[in-house]
Order: sequence, then C-alpha cells, then structure tokens
Amino acid sequence: MRYFSLSLIALVLLCTSIDAAEPTRPNIVMVLIDDMGWGDLSCFGNKDAKTSHIDRLASEGLRFEQFYVNSPICSPSRTAISTGQYPQRWKITSFLNNRKDNQRRGMNQWLDPKAPMLARSLQQAGYATGHFGKWHMGGQRDVDDAPPISQYGFNQSLTNFEGMGAKLLPLTLKPGQKEPEKIWAAAERLGEGHRWVLRSEITSGFVDAAIGFIDQASQSNKPFYVNLWPDDVHDPYWPSTDKWGDGSRPQLYRSVLEEMDRQLGRLFDRVRNDPALRDNTLILLCSDNGPLLDVGKAGPFRGSKAQLYEGGIRSPLIVWGKQLEPTRNRVDSQSVLCALDIAPTILAITGIPAPTDVRLDGEPLVATLLGQKTGSRKQPIFFRRPPDRNSFAGVKNLPDLAVRSGQWKLLCEYDGSECELYDLSNDPAESKNVADEHQEVEKSLREALLGWHQSLPPDNGPSL
Repeated sequence: MRYFSLSLIALVLLCTSIDAAEPTRPNIVMVLIDDMGWGDLSCFGNKDAKTSHIDRLASEGLRFEQFYVNSPICSPSRTAISTGQYPQRWKITSFLNNRKDNQRRGMNQWLDPKAPMLARSLQQAGYATGHFGKWHMGGQRDVDDAPPISQYGFNQSLTNFEGMGAKLLPLTLKPGQKEPEKIWAAAERLGEGHRWVLRSEITSGFVDAAIGFIDQASQSNKPFYVNLWPDDVHDPYWPSTDKWGDGSRPQLYRSVLEEMDRQLGRLFDRVRNDPALRDNTLILLCSDNGPLLDVGKAGPFRGSKAQLYEGGIRSPLIVWGKQLEPTRNRVDSQSVLCALDIAPTILAITGIPAPTDVRLDGEPLVATLLGQKTGSRKQPIFFRRPPDRNSFAGVKNLPDLAVRSGQWKLLCEYDGSECELYDLSNDPAESKNVADEHQEVEKSLREALLGWHQSLPPDNGPSL
C-alpha cells in the first residue's frame, strides 16, 4: 500500500469528509488495455491466443462489435474516455511526448485539469476514485511540471513512467540474463514515490493496488470508481523469461497478452466471488486504439494504430455486471457507440448529474450499455488523425479526417479532397470506395465533417 499517492490515513480522512453516497449506486471498474486490436481477444476471434479470463467476462456479460474510440492513438483516446469530450477541444491530438515535440505538433503539454472529468463528478458525489496504470495525459519525459493525477478527481493513483505521482517502473530481463536492466529511469523524478518491478509483473502491481483500493472502499461502505489501465499490450514486449518461446515479436506479443489476461483475472475474481461486489459492480473493458499489425489483429478491418480506418479506431468493448439484462454471452453487433458516450452513460447509471457548465460530446446510452435494447448514438462520430501520422506502418498520405454516421463512413483530407466513402453495413473492411455512386451522401458527410474540424482548435497536422 506504500505505493499509493495518498496514504491510507489520508484516504480515510478524505472519505469521511464526504457525505455518504447512496448505497445502491453501482461500483464501476474501467479496464483500458493499451494497443490491443479488435480481434486480439479469443472471444473476438483470435485463434492464436487464449484469453480465458476476459473470455469468461464476455460470456457472462455483453460484447459490443461496433464500439469506437475517438482517436487511433493513446493520449487523445484516453482524454475522450475520461472527459466525454473530443480530445481536440483540449489540444491533445497525439501521444504526449517531450516539450519540444508537443510544441512542434501544436499540442498542449498536458490535459487541462479544468476538463470535465468523469472521475471528478463521481468523487464529488461521494465515490472513492482510484487510477491504477498508464495515465499519459500529462507528466512524461521532460514534462515534469504537469498536474498530479489527484487534480483530476482521483483519491489514489499508481501510474507508470507517463504520469505524475507514485509509480511502478519497469525492469527488463531476457532469458539467460543474470541481472535486470532499468528503462525509463528518468521518470523517477515525476512525482513522489516509485518502485522498480519486472516489466512482466507490472500489470500484477496495478491489479494489487486496485484490489487493495476496492477493499478499503468496501470496508468504508463507499461506492468506488476504478481505472485499471495496464501498460500491456504496448511494445516493447517483455514477458517472463519462461514465455519467450522463439523470441519473435508475434510470440512475445501473445505471451504478454495471455499473461495480462491472467493477471487481470484476479481482479475479476475478486469482484465475482464477493456477493456484495458481484451484485453491484459494472466492469467495462476496451482498448485505447488499434494494434500494430505485425503482432496484433484488427479482425476483418482495414488499418492499424494511428490510422483512421476501422482497424485503428474500432475497439472491442465488454460490459459485465448484474445490472445487465439476464442473458449470457450476448453480442450486440448493431449498436454504434463510442468512448465519448462512456462518461455520460456512467453518470446516468449512477444517477449523478452531468456537469452543467460544459457540453459533453457523448450521449447517455444506458439501455444500450446494459443490454436492454440495441440503440446507437444519434450524432455522428468525428475523427481527426494525429498531426504526426500522415504516414504510418508503411502507408503514406493517410486520410486526415473521418466520420461515421449510420451505415456510412467518410474519410478525406483537411480541405475535403480525396474523399473515400464506405458502406460499412455491406463493406466493413472498407474495400470499395462508393463515393461516386452516392454523391449526395458524400457531400452531406463531407460538409458536416469539415464543419466539425474547423470548429475545434487546430494542431499542426497540415504542416507536418
């Protein structure tokens, strides 16, 4: 427990200073996996890996096949799921890096703490809130003056080398190597408290911290909100030395994926085996963006991480909990929803009002998320590529903008040229551009997309 950014005593004092929340409010656990493709889980079709613990979660819950994150890269994707707003509103449009590179790309150095954080709304309503894992919304490399995670509405945090505050830092070890090596050692200065842990065990460290936090909240009879955001399955891949196999990247990736699944399973079992938690906890699990295609799987979709094609922005989503309609192994292949919708939906489920001083871009989709009916968000989903990703993974001149509306997906350049239009109901692989055949649809979507793009703060994408 010494790794938390707040001591146990401080947490107890903080918890007792807040009015008791309604006991019927559900606990929420948000699991956000790093760089995992739509098709990487075996319950989403992967025949090369076994993710039995996540598969069980899916078999007892609900799987969504048309769920989108709001960026094909980590920092803006995390901003969207945390705030319910497009990350462009906060000038977080690619992965946060060092100061010079952030400035070069026209980005802020960190997420403004004034952003409407889901965690803060829950905390103010009496929830115990904890973040355990990768943050990457400020405090990394030479950006050592970013706000601590506590300023975003969290009572406790334990992060990695891309966040401010107490953290676990990675030791690497190869087969035959006698002593482990440190990586990201400069991150020791990013907030107080750090511990060096074998990279293959860091997810377990975050799981341990999350379980301890859940135990404390349960003993205090408080509802809790937990972010469990592992480093896995981001490269480089460092499984335990007995899982290296032939040492190829695909083998290392599978080993990390399966070990992450096993480590996450302990948290799922902690909730499932406690009647009080089992009956009043929602677990949501998704990925922050698509995979690297030399190791991960995007399922039937075109594209990868950093691209606006489906493989870069469509994510598996699993929801588990007693609040769901009593059906097992249910798959929702019809509803179209996105990460922006998570925050307003959780607020609606918990009965907590959304912030009144800002407009959320997400929509509350309670009946959809709880499996009561299929239903999509009403507004289109808009995307802008990371400013530094006009080319990626061997593909040059990638589309700058995209929009999903109903059955249609349009991609184009910043000025609306080079339009690609796909009918996803018949062509989810985006293999046939039908822009010439549906010119009115193309025109309508292009105008809406350009209007959205021009209404938001720019970055330096056009000049990079």
